[in-house]
Amino acid sequence: MIKVFADQEALARAAAEFFAAQARQAVAARGRFLVLLAGGETPRRTYQLLAQDPLRRQIPWREVHFFWGDERCVPSDDPRSNAAMAQRSLLDRLPLRPEQIHSIRYDRSPQASADRYQAELTDFFAGAAPCFDLALLGIGNDGHTASLLPGSAALEEQVRWTAVTRRREEDFSRITLTAPIINQATVVLFLVAGADKAAMLAKILNAPTETIQYPAQRIRPRSGELRWWADRAAAGLLDESV
Repeated sequence: MIKVFADQEALARAAAEFFAAQARQAVAARGRFLVLLAGGETPRRTYQLLAQDPLRRQIPWREVHFFWGDERCVPSDDPRSNAAMAQRSLLDRLPLRPEQIHSIRYDRSPQASADRYQAELTDFFAGAAPCFDLALLGIGNDGHTASLLPGSAALEEQVRWTAVTRRREEDFSRITLTAPIINQATVVLFLVAGADKAAMLAKILNAPTETIQYPAQRIRPRSGELRWWADRAAAGLLDESV
């Protein structure tokens, strides 16, 4: 159920190599690779490795489409923006066309921005529910994933593909894909690093399979594959049976 790596660098490198393999496989089978990106330090390092040789040369980038699982409602050049981080770490270094990048664009109204992203997904997937080849996710210390926050109405959403959430202590809203859409992915890969994540990772993975106490536990691909990858520090409190 979980694969443990020596440290965050080893985890990020393995994730980058997995990304490359999945991209080649999807393009060979279906002519394109649809990936859902995440924010956070481990994905950042993963993206940096993908932008460097030898992996950069091993991926058919012109057939890759980039989407995001969530975004903060901040200006596009704000350091807190997930899209800006991916742009700096990876996308700006690749031979991409603008139509390959499907970022969540915030423009004053969180709900209007969420509606616009749902419309973009509807257009791209011709009205069918989005199905990503690979969804990269992480977890927060409170058990959230993407921006599916504990106690938010978005957790119960079954119809809409996007939702707006907000933490009481934050001065910005967030836009997130909903769990049913993430669960359409062919492969969902959680990347978890650092001792500060150990307690929450243990609560999630040590619990009985049917338990849904934290948002991350709602991610259960309908017919796809679920992988949990962590570094040794994050995995330190896991039961031996996990």
